Amino acid sequence: MSGPGGPGPGNPGSPPFGAEPSFAYACLLGRCPRCGKGKLFSGFLKVGAGCSVCRLNYARFDAGDGPAVFVILIVGAIVTGGALLTEVWFSPPYWVHAVIWGPAVVILSLGLLRPLKAGLLVLQYRHRAEEGRIVR
Repeated sequence: MSGPGGPGPGNPGSPPFGAEPSFAYACLLGRCPRCGKGKLFSGFLKVGAGCSVCRLNYARFDAGDGPAVFVILIVGAIVTGGALLTEVWFSPPYWVHAVIWGPAVVILSLGLLRPLKAGLLVLQYRHRAEEGRIVR
């Protein structure tokens, strides 16, 4: 996919093929999936308009509800497993569970949401995913 919006020749400022940042780097630091230098987000979860370095347009990226679903499943599994193990091993009063697992849910949810959203956006770029169209 060279030309407008794609990597490679024909796009000034785009890195050569194979110079894309690693998946983990782009996700964890919220960097541009093409060059790895520009910021992917303009706020905590708001996707920016485009990369300030390679000029990749982020308008076609849309993670939808995917990141929230993954966060719910991952955090739910961790907290449920942790609460069950804590109850079986230590049998603490219920207020201890509230003190431990209440903040754990908030911290884990906020900590995972941004990297998971960045991950889905990077995967959309790498696999050239876009909305389906009916060709007539």
